[in-house]
Amino acid sequence: MTTLKHYLQFTDLNADEYAYLFERAALIKKKFKAYDKHHPLVDRTLAMIFEKASTRTRVSFEAGMYQLGGSVVHLTTGDSQLGRAEPIEDSAKVISRMTDLVMIRTYEQAKIERFAANSRVPVINGLTNEYHPCQILADIFTFIEHRGPKDGTGNLTDCLKGKTVAWVGDGNNMANTWVQAASLLGFKVHVSTPRGYEIDEKLAAGAHGISADSYQFFSNPMEACRGADLVTTDVWTSMGYEAENEARKKAFADWCVDTEMMAAAQPDALFMHCLPAHRGEEVEADVIDGPQSVVWDEAENRMHVQKALMEYLLLGRVA
Repeated sequence: MTTLKHYLQFTDLNADEYAYLFERAALIKKKFKAYDKHHPLVDRTLAMIFEKASTRTRVSFEAGMYQLGGSVVHLTTGDSQLGRAEPIEDSAKVISRMTDLVMIRTYEQAKIERFAANSRVPVINGLTNEYHPCQILADIFTFIEHRGPKDGTGNLTDCLKGKTVAWVGDGNNMANTWVQAASLLGFKVHVSTPRGYEIDEKLAAGAHGISADSYQFFSNPMEACRGADLVTTDVWTSMGYEAENEARKKAFADWCVDTEMMAAAQPDALFMHCLPAHRGEEVEADVIDGPQSVVWDEAENRMHVQKALMEYLLLGRVA
């Protein structure tokens, strides 16, 4: 019987647990590519609750759970009591008695924390306004795949130590989570946002704080990219902020990741984007469709790392 553990933000796991997860994700992905069945979660059920629309989160969790031998219940706030003013606490107590694992994609982090506090089973953050830990889990795994040890030996997170990630764009849930990951795993993140769209450092730090040498702000996105090993961005207007779209387009005009920014980074720097992307806004087509882009590997890897995460939360470390 494993101890109940939730995954609500990146700092909910430690560096040793991440090293295990990345190693496990590599094995699970290898099995997937070889059509080798891997069914450790037979008779387990994942409940997926969506308050925010989704493509990658739904497909990656749903396909992943089926590939692990389990089953899935899909809920939205529109077709359940969650959308009819039932207290979150009551929903959590009911749903967690009928399923083995819950993934929630919602707006406020407080909602998922209230649900988890009343859940008898592990709860996973599929995205909130504040954090997006599963995406950063996939992004780091993708970096390890491309820049880590090719023989698969050693601690896979070691290849991150001393590296620099440049975040160009909105100080949003992705930026917050990158800051947490950098502090925990020993790399640096350069954040560049327009004035008024900076990250909330207290929010990014969460309950565990952040190390001063892991995070640096740049008003000039070109300087943030200089010498970076990875350049990454996101849409300028996240879900829930659509009313600000026109204002954001003006404010972010100089924060489009272009070939000049990539040229300022390391020659072998990678480009990532959590998708969906708007070519010509937050990134040039020549960058996202260019040779340094690994966005399709990144998207697929959501499924593989989440499979490793679900297995870990339910079964603990598997020999």
